[in-house]
Amino acid sequence: MQAAFLFEDVVQNQVEPFKTQLLKWIGNKQRFAHEIVALFPERFGTYFEPFLGSGAVLGTLAPTQAFASDAFLPLVEIWKALKENPAELKRWYNVRWQMHEKLGKREAYESIRASYNSSPNGADLLFLCRTCYGGVVRFRKSDGYMSTPCGVHEPVSPESFSLRVDTWAARVGHVEFMHLDYRHAFERAKAGDLIYCDPPYVHSQSILYKGQGFSFTELVQQIADAKRRGVYVALSIDGTKKSGEVKCELPIPEKLFAREIFVNLGRSMLRRFQMEGETLENEVVSDRLLLTY
Repeated sequence: MQAAFLFEDVVQNQVEPFKTQLLKWIGNKQRFAHEIVALFPERFGTYFEPFLGSGAVLGTLAPTQAFASDAFLPLVEIWKALKENPAELKRWYNVRWQMHEKLGKREAYESIRASYNSSPNGADLLFLCRTCYGGVVRFRKSDGYMSTPCGVHEPVSPESFSLRVDTWAARVGHVEFMHLDYRHAFERAKAGDLIYCDPPYVHSQSILYKGQGFSFTELVQQIADAKRRGVYVALSIDGTKKSGEVKCELPIPEKLFAREIFVNLGRSMLRRFQMEGETLENEVVSDRLLLTY
């Protein structure tokens, strides 16, 4: 999958794709994260990823000095376990996979989802995000209830998941994971550092992944402040939908970003979820990648 560039003179570094997915997640960029990383500055200090999600870009980059964070505590619990105690992460998955084997896919899923909704935690979320429909982790706005139904696919075996954990643990050994609001993460970045932002999308993710209270305008202000401090910032955000017929308009200040690049994501998993699994020939979407440098 290739990026569609608005500028012919875009210079890319050579980055090998990293295809091993740890978490299924809405907006997961595993398939084309190498294209994003290829557009990072050739040299930078500490790498920051304040909207961690599936960590696809982080895992592809495998940085030697990094700070990764998210405001969603159960998700951060998963990443901290990966870094600090990967054997425990494997155990979390195995215990719930055994429930799946004993009770059957849907009954086990409903039981684990009920456990999560009674007390949100990373151990339940780990299995749910790998078994829910398309990785579309969505929450009810009123109370944060996870409402995504069980997916049609079978979850990977504990043996397969264990190998994924080992692969990922080796790639994030130099990353500090924290439960943190993105604004506080921005404050930590210094001149020469790089921040990659993959926030909840404005046009498509208002009920997904705790995105209900997110303010794009406030994020843009944080990016402008970081740029003034000499921090490099890359932002993935809504691009086009309806197979390119509709460009998602956003309140982006002029001259804040030096480059705008569109990356083809294929057919929208969210629309497929909303329309009960139909093949959506006219629902190809693309990401907008904005760079301050």
